[in-house]
Amino acid sequence: MASVAALSETYERLLIRMREAPARWLVTGVAGFIGSNLLEALLVLDQEVVGLDNFATGHRANLEEVRGLVSPAQWARFCLVEGDIVSGETCRAACAGVDHVLHQAALGSVPRSLGDPLATNAANIDGFLTMLVAARDAGVESFTYAASSSTYGDHPDLPKREDVIGRPLSPYAVTKYVNELYADVFARSYGFGSAGLRYFNVFGKRQDPEGAYAAVIPKWIAAMIGGCQVSIHGDGETSRDFCYIDNVVQANLLAAKGQKPATSRIFNVAAGGRTSLNQLFGEMVDVLKQNGVRYPLAPLHGEFRAGDVRHSQADIARAETELGYAPRYDLRRGLEAAMPWYIARLS
Repeated sequence: MASVAALSETYERLLIRMREAPARWLVTGVAGFIGSNLLEALLVLDQEVVGLDNFATGHRANLEEVRGLVSPAQWARFCLVEGDIVSGETCRAACAGVDHVLHQAALGSVPRSLGDPLATNAANIDGFLTMLVAARDAGVESFTYAASSSTYGDHPDLPKREDVIGRPLSPYAVTKYVNELYADVFARSYGFGSAGLRYFNVFGKRQDPEGAYAAVIPKWIAAMIGGCQVSIHGDGETSRDFCYIDNVVQANLLAAKGQKPATSRIFNVAAGGRTSLNQLFGEMVDVLKQNGVRYPLAPLHGEFRAGDVRHSQADIARAETELGYAPRYDLRRGLEAAMPWYIARLS
């Protein structure tokens, strides 16, 4: 296996090539957490970007923030299409003239899917298939989509390897697995290749801390900054492989530019570590303290959450070997990078 330095160099070379030869990209879910970070990265690289969003879960404020972080010339390379991925007409229009598709649009959250499986199925399966057909018919060079670590279901082995999964534990997990099945069939039946990225607990700037389905890190940070008590589901020994957003951006660009025709591949995208919720709480308290915010309250432990897996950790060897993926942020460094953003907006 290549060294970390060599893998990092692979990504640096890719960024140089992208600046020298700009392409046209489509980012679905562009106003969301991951989508807006991809938009920012692509515009900084002087790429042309079409963004598609229906603003069901995305925020216009995310786009405005990106606008303030890039130059006027770079922002002029962005075109927003407001519409839904379940619409074939909308997807076809968005794909016109596009070289690379980064499909991030979905209804996330295990609890949301348990509460409304029909809405989750419509967005995550019907919408995925509609976008897949549009991208195939448009003849795009690459199709990269957001898969999920939830696909591993109840399989107990750690770390998680792409070829071994268990039974899904939620409707959300079912939808993300069906995406992988459709992608594989399109490669074998139509010669239309793709790359599915199984994200593991992504966090970072522009991740929404509000609402019933907020991810644990932004939700806890908001509570801590507001002086409220943090709630932990279960005993706190549930563990996750937390992955900072910049690692996810890297994986998307490497996967898009390194795809092989007529193949469907799945890659874990994570930091490759494992942190319990109790450990996460301690790290967050410490990083807040570094930023001048003291949090004196002990967490409140409640019931385990339905549909959750107990432990999760990724084996990222395939992404390292085949894509040149080299995560630059572990949990601590990611928290240190993200915390000023949260403090500035929530204090």
